[in-house]
Amino acid sequence: MTAKVFESIGKFGLALAVAGGVVNSALYNVDAGHRAVIFDRFRGVQDIVVGEGTHFLIPWVQKPIIFDCRSRPRNVPVITGSKDLQNVNITLRILFRPVASQLPRIYTSIGEDYDERVLPSITTEILKSVVARFDAGELITQRELVSRQVSDDLTERAATFGLILDDVSLTHLTFGKEFTEAVEAKQVAQQEAERARFVVEKAEQQKKAAIISAEGDSKAAELILARSRNITYLPSGQSVLLQLPQ
Repeated sequence: MTAKVFESIGKFGLALAVAGGVVNSALYNVDAGHRAVIFDRFRGVQDIVVGEGTHFLIPWVQKPIIFDCRSRPRNVPVITGSKDLQNVNITLRILFRPVASQLPRIYTSIGEDYDERVLPSITTEILKSVVARFDAGELITQRELVSRQVSDDLTERAATFGLILDDVSLTHLTFGKEFTEAVEAKQVAQQEAERARFVVEKAEQQKKAAIISAEGDSKAAELILARSRNITYLPSGQSVLLQLPQ
């Protein structure tokens, strides 16, 4: 009798464990800031998007694919050419996130690694297009305009893939060795020209100062002579000064 009781308890415990395992496999969690897409083995990817919380699914038939829908950063380096055919190295920093309602389409057409597949490609495409409209000098002096144009075009392009770009910024912009050396040589030439101009101006100032000083000495001498024209000194031995009429 006792053996039968223990056997019954064992069977009940096993059944309970099996049932618990089934129930546990039918539950899944979607964390804050995330969304889930359901893949059904018989019907494919479902159109519904599951929000945050704990949810049920059919074990072994359905599988949840979890997506992070929070804004995330990504740096994309690109080498392209300017309007005047100068090599330009640009790094673009992008804050992106998927449109939650389009996650089934994103998963079906692109995959879970959509950011790896889409962002480098469209960033290179847009940067090449925008940078080619400016020469090297304009890329430096009009950097804000270039950044804004890249942001507008890239945001529009990303939207076709179901992506939202919260921020796009140029974090790095340099040119090829030849252009950099040419700019440095130009700067050195400008500095030398400025130095030469300073030397010439200094010499001219010194010349003007010498002329002014000489003119001052001349006027002082004339003034002394003018004051002494009316005075005559008697020969030595006489102590009387004679004032001659003018």
